[in-house]
Amino acid sequence: MTNSTTVDQIADRVEHLLLRHEELQRTNALLQQQVLAVSHERDLLKSKLAAARSRVDALIERLPQNTSTDADS
Repeated sequence: MTNSTTVDQIADRVEHLLLRHEELQRTNALLQQQVLAVSHERDLLKSKLAAARSRVDALIERLPQNTSTDADS
């Protein structure tokens, strides 16, 4: 009976480990999806930031330059 009990315990442990493995695989897949989504969002925000920076730079270029009349005041 001892061998049977030991085999049953091992079988239960293996079954538990298999279930845990499947759970971890599902969790990993979800985390990978989240990483992809966040990476995509980051790339989109970087693109928006670059566009905004470009617009600000263009506006700065349009500002009048400092002249010596400021010093005369």
